[in-house]
Formats: sequence, structure tokens, C-alpha cells
Amino acid sequence: MDTLLKVEGICGGYDNKPVINNVSLEIKQADFLGIIGPNGGGKSTLLRLMSRALMPIKGKISLEGRDLARLSHKEIARKIAFIPQLTLINFSFTVWEIVLMGRIPHLSRMQSEGKIDFSIAERALSLTDTLNLRNRRIDELSAGERQRVIIAKALTQEPLLLFLDEPTSHLDIGHQVQILDLLAELNQKNNLSIVIVLHDLNLAGEYCKNIILLDNGEIFKQGTPEEVLTYQNIESLYKTVVVVKDNPVTLKPHVLLVPGNIKCKQE
Repeated sequence: MDTLLKVEGICGGYDNKPVINNVSLEIKQADFLGIIGPNGGGKSTLLRLMSRALMPIKGKISLEGRDLARLSHKEIARKIAFIPQLTLINFSFTVWEIVLMGRIPHLSRMQSEGKIDFSIAERALSLTDTLNLRNRRIDELSAGERQRVIIAKALTQEPLLLFLDEPTSHLDIGHQVQILDLLAELNQKNNLSIVIVLHDLNLAGEYCKNIILLDNGEIFKQGTPEEVLTYQNIESLYKTVVVVKDNPVTLKPHVLLVPGNIKCKQE
């Protein structure tokens, strides 16, 4: 598979204080990469660096072989869509208006949307099962509906790469599965490359093809869910006892918490 984004020895953070230290990785076409790790480990910062919301202090990031630092924000927005943890929308826009905003990177200055843009926006609404919401106002929607609309806006950008920072953190388990099922379908059917920060290790294990376990701004372990989600890795970083068993339905690794007052011997 072709490499979409290549990260080479980057360091970066805030106020010239590194949070990410000497991280290197590659994101390939149709990848579904999960980033996990303890709080404060640098997950969101790494995502912001890779989307150029933050500039690295040192190191290099390449997008399709081109230096990300040399690309305009508009060029980047045509290739990368970024959904942060909290998407604040201060005005009561309709869903249709929100989703059409995803076409801005593809329009010239003062250019209005045309038939092609409307068609792309409608397709994104259909893919996210939000077409029936197009005339609703964004502040009238449930958390799950709102998140699907934000994803539809991102898809309207027609990106090659979608970054999501904890998109399920404020959703109940039903909406969590709904959102991740949607992302998995887009990844499989549309070859959309996805990089997602998750706190829930079991969701990462179920949906991600590859996982990076991040700690103190460095990659502690990367590989398949089976390689990363071992009890040794999790206990070492999270400082808590767990049992890892295969999900009986999907056969993916499933992490079970063990209360601190119960002694457990791992096999």
C-alpha cells in the first residue's frame, strides 16, 4: 500500500516545551490506526502535529511525499479532515449549512457552491445516515446525530485521511458502536484512511487494524491489536491489573479490569 503520511522523528508541544519526543510512523492508504495510552501521554498533541494544527519543533512530516510544512492550509484541507474532541458551533446553522462548509477548501475566493458540491454534500449525508436531518438545526440534535453530522462535514471535504480525537468520549455505548461501525464501513468500502484517538481499549481492539500505544510522548509499542493489547503492556503503562481474553464473537483482544483488592495470576 502507498504511504499517505510519513512522520520522521518529530518533537512538538506547546510554548516550545516538547510533549511528543522523537516519534516516527507511517500511515498507509486504507489504514485504520488507533492511538491509545494513559492520560497526558501526548495522544491529542500527536494528532494535532500530524494535521498541522501544531507545528513540530523538529522532525519532518510528509503528505504524499510533500513536506507538510510547505503546504498551504487549503491544500492540507483537501487531503486531511480533522475532527477535534469538542466541535464548538456558536450559531444555529442547519445541518445542510454545516455540511456544505466542508466544500470550502475546494472553492476559490468568493466562489459559491455548485451542483457538484451539493451532490458531494448529499452523498456525505447519505453515508452518515443524516440526510433526513438536513433541515434541522445543529443545536437541536442529539449527541450521536451531531457527531454523525460533523463526520459528514469532514467527508464533504473529500479527504484521503481522517483524523478523529476521541469521537466517542461523550456518547453512550449504542452511539459509540454506531459511529465506529460507520468509520469502519468508510474505511473498508471507500478506502478512507483513519487515525483515531481512543480511551476505550476494547473499542480500539475491535475496530483498529493497527494501534500505537503512546506514553510520555513516545511510542511504547505499535502493531496489531493482538500485539499491542497484551496484559503486560497495559499493566506496565496503566499501572492496573487486567486480564486480556479474546472476544468470543469477534476473537479480538478484550481487556477486563480487575479490582485492586483482588489478586490475579496471569497465565
